[in-house]
Amino acid sequence: MPDEPTFASLGASDVVVRALEERGITSPFPIQRNAMPDAIEGSDVLAKSPTGSGKTLAFAIPIVESLDPSEPRPSALVLVPTRELAAQVAEEFEAIAHARGLKVGVAYGGVAIAPQAKHAGDSHILVATPGRLTDLVERRLVSLKGVRIFILDEADRMLDMGFKPQVDRIVRKLTKDRQTMFFSATLDGEVGVMASSYTRNPCRHSAEPIEQIDESEVEHRFVPVTPENKVETLMNLLEADRGLALVFVRTKRGAERLETRLRRNGVKAVSMHGDKTQGAREQALKQFESGKVSTLVATDVAARGLDLSHVTHVINYDPPEQGKDYVHRVGRTGRAGRSGMGITLVLPEQQSDMSRVAAVLGHADEFTREGMTVAPARLVYTSRRRSSRGWGPPRVRRKV
Repeated sequence: MPDEPTFASLGASDVVVRALEERGITSPFPIQRNAMPDAIEGSDVLAKSPTGSGKTLAFAIPIVESLDPSEPRPSALVLVPTRELAAQVAEEFEAIAHARGLKVGVAYGGVAIAPQAKHAGDSHILVATPGRLTDLVERRLVSLKGVRIFILDEADRMLDMGFKPQVDRIVRKLTKDRQTMFFSATLDGEVGVMASSYTRNPCRHSAEPIEQIDESEVEHRFVPVTPENKVETLMNLLEADRGLALVFVRTKRGAERLETRLRRNGVKAVSMHGDKTQGAREQALKQFESGKVSTLVATDVAARGLDLSHVTHVINYDPPEQGKDYVHRVGRTGRAGRSGMGITLVLPEQQSDMSRVAAVLGHADEFTREGMTVAPARLVYTSRRRSSRGWGPPRVRRKV
């Protein structure tokens, strides 16, 4: 039986391996084993990899190994969709970059631009959100002429959040003679088209599909509620023996209202959403991570990119609209072999749509266990097909 690969056998230098060991990281994850050799060789990479799969080190280690402190600054650019993810990715880099004398800069909105511009322009590796980087470049505070390695992290979410025009403008400023790596939960559809236009003969890799949540680690529950008892039901769930609880709501206003109601009922809670300042968001996350407050109420956008180890409960106070959103939310628990629970509160008018999501994800039994019924799939007629014989019948596809 062949030996299990190590970071050293994948191409990491001794100093980087020691830096990883200082953090207790000794064995590479699957996406790291798959993507690192090609990335270190300088090939373009397309990686299908969900949040929490270890993807950051899959591109961070190759970048650190490839750059030299004497190169132009910045030499590597990592684009991410949110402020929180930018901070986390930069932190991952800093833990190993110092071992090779490299500086890491981070740029995102919500904070003063001048200090960020100074650090960004002096960094070998720049981690940035599209909006703030566009601002820095247009003000000529940062130059991208020296960038020879480009990473687009969570590319699917970048498109969902409407950043493609900004990303396109940024890419046009980069040299064509560069290494490009895409990391995304999916490489289909528009993401695939964008990936093809940005890369050259890329190597494709995949981690465990995001659609698969290990049933041995995560328990799924769907709880019927009414408008009158919804908050009370949530309170009862939060009184259970648990660690940290992440509660998802649909809107910014809803996050604020729910935080207030929970606090009035004695629950230590904070909220995160897009209208909060970066300082307020960082403070809320710090309180949550430290356990000072045990409940974080968040919108999908605010929680994007959060990688927290001790979340034992994810509660969908407002059900997600799509299966991929459910998987993203509930995937915040049951990490690294720990157990977790995903709970969705379902109002009567939401039962039909939520039952279809549950069925597609393989949780129909858990849904019906609470006395609710799984609705049948809907047939939707789409545009007709045209051939040499004329217009054909409408195409039929199954919609959930």
